[in-house]
Amino acid sequence: MKIRPLSLAVPLMAPALLCLIWLILADRIDNQVILPSISQVADILIHPFRDLIGMGSLTANVLVSLVRVVLGYTTAALVAIPLGVVMGYYAPVYGFFNGFLNLFRPIPPLAWVPLVMAWFGIASLATLSGVEVGQAYIYLDNIKFAMLFIIFVGAFYPILTSTIQGVRGVNPTLIDSARVLGASEGQVFRKVLLPAAMPSIITGMRIGLGIAWMCLVSAEMLPGSLSGIGYMITHAFTLASTDIVIAGMVSIGVVGACMDTIFRRVEHKKFSWRR
Repeated sequence: MKIRPLSLAVPLMAPALLCLIWLILADRIDNQVILPSISQVADILIHPFRDLIGMGSLTANVLVSLVRVVLGYTTAALVAIPLGVVMGYYAPVYGFFNGFLNLFRPIPPLAWVPLVMAWFGIASLATLSGVEVGQAYIYLDNIKFAMLFIIFVGAFYPILTSTIQGVRGVNPTLIDSARVLGASEGQVFRKVLLPAAMPSIITGMRIGLGIAWMCLVSAEMLPGSLSGIGYMITHAFTLASTDIVIAGMVSIGVVGACMDTIFRRVEHKKFSWRR
């Protein structure tokens, strides 16, 4: 019980030190374009529903970005995890796909932008659904295929690599024992392979989620983007509104940290046996 207050205070020390340094530097520099005061940034964060330089509220832009990240990231996970399981379990499949996929692994997601724009242009979910008017069009038009592809590419490889390594790291004795006991191939996958590989898969999903958020700013700089936290940061920079830039960065950090916390809680609760 005596240690608990200290354990709660320790994680707050680094943010407190950062705020102290920020206060000192902002006072010394005395230029809000270079470094705005904490109060300016805090005012934006405390009033997240207030309109910002004609780009909508902070909350609205964060929600648009969150939808984009979730869609692109979920698509990457739905493709990478089954493919990684099959590649990790079946050597011929690994040999068939590995060389081909490794050709594209070193390419940064940003390098795909010219090609993606040639493929998709400014096509969106509104284009696919055929909706052309109304509130539904506004929402669907914000989800551009080019943006989803950039986020997909960023998240795909970390998830794929971790899944392959997780499956390959499963003790063969466990699989052989299950077969000796009469387990079918499907039961081996469901009852042995996936549970044993899941900790590695979750780690890859956490890494992929972080990269998906990093790709978001690049994705929202593409033509046709008029909303989202990345677009808001870029546009605010052109208007020398550094307080909005920092508020947007803090928002990305907070949302990303909350999503990562969910993964860590699942990892702690479901895979405590690893310890």
